[in-house]
Amino acid sequence: MLQFPQGFLWGSATSCYQIEGAWNEDGKGLSIWDAFAHTPGRTFQGHHGDVACDHFHRYKEDVVLMAKMGLKAYRFSISWPRIQPDGHGPVNEKGIAFYSRLIDELLDHGIQPWITLYHWDMPLALQMQHDGWLNPDITDFFATYASVCFERFGDRVKNWITLNEPWVVAMLGYGQGVFAPGRKSIREPYLAAHHLILAHAKAVRLRLYREKYQAAQGGQIGITNNCDWREPLTDSLEDKAAAQRALEFYLGWFADPVFLGDYPQVMKDRVGGRLPEFTEDEKEWVKGSSDFFGLNHYNTSYASHGDTADGSEVYANGGIFEDQHVKLSVDPAWPLTTMNWAIVPWGCRKLLHWIRDRYQDPKIYITENGCSLDDKVSDGKVDDPVRISFLEGYLGECHKAIEEGVDLKGYFVWSFMDNFEWAQGYSKRFGIHYIDYETLERIPKSSARWFARTIENNGF
Repeated sequence: MLQFPQGFLWGSATSCYQIEGAWNEDGKGLSIWDAFAHTPGRTFQGHHGDVACDHFHRYKEDVVLMAKMGLKAYRFSISWPRIQPDGHGPVNEKGIAFYSRLIDELLDHGIQPWITLYHWDMPLALQMQHDGWLNPDITDFFATYASVCFERFGDRVKNWITLNEPWVVAMLGYGQGVFAPGRKSIREPYLAAHHLILAHAKAVRLRLYREKYQAAQGGQIGITNNCDWREPLTDSLEDKAAAQRALEFYLGWFADPVFLGDYPQVMKDRVGGRLPEFTEDEKEWVKGSSDFFGLNHYNTSYASHGDTADGSEVYANGGIFEDQHVKLSVDPAWPLTTMNWAIVPWGCRKLLHWIRDRYQDPKIYITENGCSLDDKVSDGKVDDPVRISFLEGYLGECHKAIEEGVDLKGYFVWSFMDNFEWAQGYSKRFGIHYIDYETLERIPKSSARWFARTIENNGF
């Protein structure tokens, strides 16, 4: 059994819309996902998160399961419309009370709460009345909401993530239209992304967490970005440049401003006037606005230079094909998850090295990693050797990366439980244990036990 460094953080993660349910209880306002999921044709078979895993009512039971698994940290998101129903008005005290109870329950069981402030569920009123992330005013609305959370929960919460996967918000929500709010554009993703970055920075640096709360509360704050590894298809200079370009359009789009102070030059050159510009003042307070590098990683592809747009072969990560000219492919020998994501553990290690080298050796937390599989349940148990192999492989590569000098501090497996998987509904299973609503015995039966043994054997 591999030994990770003393103090390495083991956890699992969820998001509010995917598990909470109680979509219209205790004063909660509607979110863009409430509206999106209830719009015919938007999600698989019309699935929605009205009840989901019923975590809102069963959180105590769920925390007991976490404790039995040996989790040391639990990353969850707060529902913005549960705190501010219209996104900028009065605070809903019943929503505050729910998250306060959850935080206390976690601490009572020795589990660190890691809070994500935004995991894609904007209050619907902000989208309808203010155009959501397309309006520069959204940055102030978000900062005010964040301040409410810092003030009400920061005495007990020491780890904050402002945004989860802003690439998904911008690209899938405003570019391809497959996620809420369902818009399609070649220009709007860049504008939405710009405001997401500024909203993060305002919550962190501009008169808020760093200035008002951090010293007194003793916490840390960061942003989580998602990125797949891009391996050059060949050793040609063109393919190597394509792989680098793909990574900069994907991860560099959001990480470069936060860690280096501005967008990648390749994006400026290729996107031109559709890419907004930071003012000099904005560059100053965006740069350095994350205490750690949060990374969600799931997939690996080969990258090669592409000259023509072929919808069957080309997928534009972080921008339309004409902006990147990158063709993606996979090795037919690579195993795939049920979401057709390639299981390539070494891609995770290479990405960790790329982050270390580009961003001057930041402290890194893998805030999501996991696989969706077509689990077969028998007598309340899941026999999932593929997921066990997945975890062994990816954690093994994480261990190698640490030995090679990457400052990796923790790992959160996605997800704590099966849940509503956004537009794909409940047809895919990410959970490390199977939800059985017929019994209180929801303790994981296979891969989660292996994960728990990993935690135990490392002495944590």
